[in-house]
Amino acid sequence: MFLPVLSGLIVSVDAFFIGLSLGLQKRCKFLYLAIINGFLLGLCIIGYLIAGRIYELIEFDTDLFVGFAFITLGLWCILQYFIYEYIKRRKGITEEVETSLKTIVLVGFVMSVEAMLITMGITFIFLPNSTFLIPLTVAFAHFGYSALSFYLARTNYVKRIPIVLSHVISGVALIIYGLMAIFVDLGI
Repeated sequence: MFLPVLSGLIVSVDAFFIGLSLGLQKRCKFLYLAIINGFLLGLCIIGYLIAGRIYELIEFDTDLFVGFAFITLGLWCILQYFIYEYIKRRKGITEEVETSLKTIVLVGFVMSVEAMLITMGITFIFLPNSTFLIPLTVAFAHFGYSALSFYLARTNYVKRIPIVLSHVISGVALIIYGLMAIFVDLGI
């Protein structure tokens, strides 16, 4: 019971950096973050329920699939930032662009779907001993991390942290979890 909860806490670290990036946007309010995380909780519960049904239909070992999926997601988080920065430099954009409400909604949707996939991955790994603590841990860890970093972003100290650091750490956390899933399968 301890390992699924620990997995939910580790994999939710990326929410810290999402909250940080939203907190640095003047237009984003804490209410938006609360609404995003309410939606996220619902998707985590749905992901948990779906995972149990899908697991019965899958004929291959899900640990390897989940591991490689999280490694891919982590690499995508890191690479998409560098690609975005490269495109900005090519276009000659030097200042930060103000985030629109549409972008905040899109970030919230992506974060929620990612949390649902995280819940499904953890459920796959620990089935048949998975409990309802998995979606609750993932959802509340996402909310806790993102709320903390949202408020930290409103201080003067956090604004000095390079934004690239948040993307790299977020991606590395997902890669580490993917490696953990693979190592569980290999018995290491």
